[in-house]
Amino acid sequence: MKATVFIRPGEVSIKDVPKPKIQKSSDAIIHVVRASVCGSDLWWFRGISKRESNTFVGHEAIGIVTETGSDVQNVKIGDFVIAPFTHGCGYCVACMAGFDGNCLNQGEKDGSGYQAEYLRFQNADWALIKIPGKPADYSEEQLNSFVTLSDVMATGYHAAVTAEVAKDDTVVVIGDGAVGLCGIISAKLRGAKRIIAMSRHEDRQKLAIEFGATDIIAKRGAEAVAEVLDLTNGGADAILECVGTELSTETAIKVGHPGAIVGRVGVPQNSQMNTDSLFWRNIGLRGGIASVTTYDKKLLLQAVLNGEINPGKVFTKQFELDDVKSAYEAMDQRKAIKSLLIIDK
Repeated sequence: MKATVFIRPGEVSIKDVPKPKIQKSSDAIIHVVRASVCGSDLWWFRGISKRESNTFVGHEAIGIVTETGSDVQNVKIGDFVIAPFTHGCGYCVACMAGFDGNCLNQGEKDGSGYQAEYLRFQNADWALIKIPGKPADYSEEQLNSFVTLSDVMATGYHAAVTAEVAKDDTVVVIGDGAVGLCGIISAKLRGAKRIIAMSRHEDRQKLAIEFGATDIIAKRGAEAVAEVLDLTNGGADAILECVGTELSTETAIKVGHPGAIVGRVGVPQNSQMNTDSLFWRNIGLRGGIASVTTYDKKLLLQAVLNGEINPGKVFTKQFELDDVKSAYEAMDQRKAIKSLLIIDK
């Protein structure tokens, strides 16, 4: 089969590799229909974070189950599914508490990349989310939205949940990539009255407004903080930090009023952070890896099926699997908000 492999910073390629096999009784093999490139993939593509050469990549996909292990009962061969990156088991203390992104039984990491024709999925019995029917039953727009439910839509929602966004809140969303844009959808879904999107790019600003943003701030740093505080008469109720840099986290802490909560889902790029400013202003900081299966099963899949949300609009360019390098480059060069990979039509 064809699979995407990381070679070195700035280079990924398609290689012919053996099709994955069932290794554990809890596994399933999925024939991928759609996959995508994630903003977090750009960290190692740009050489900012390290990754071993010749490793499989990708962690967002939808597809058809082709094989199942003997312990998999809840999904069957032929089921159309969302494949979350989290692989939660459903029965450990983390999953039971609603934090399947921190499942204690996730197994090995990077065992099977999703930007491929087939993937091996661990903990398939609970973690996979069944989509009614088959791919042909849905429009391209709906299929695109299903792909976002494997990561970015659930991650944006996790930011809103951990920031405790509530009805009539004023929310600031930091980050105008796919996760930040899905954070806007999430804030609106949870009843926020005012949603301030921090974005400097016109295409993303337009989509932010379409998704529910009421205000756009194009500044950064101290100027951005001053504008938010002025707009909100002292600070927001909740802040969604969807970037992961030191500047974005620092900004998030500063734009909330005393008692506000920051929901942090941007993958951290600096392990050192002074927390004194949180203490002196009673600012809460929460967040981490999204609870993808939990949120999808609880409400996000149904919201897509009902037409209540359409997060698939974050895909502004699509590519065949053979052209995966161009999919990465389009995002790296900001020619695409998010790149979709068509694996099987």
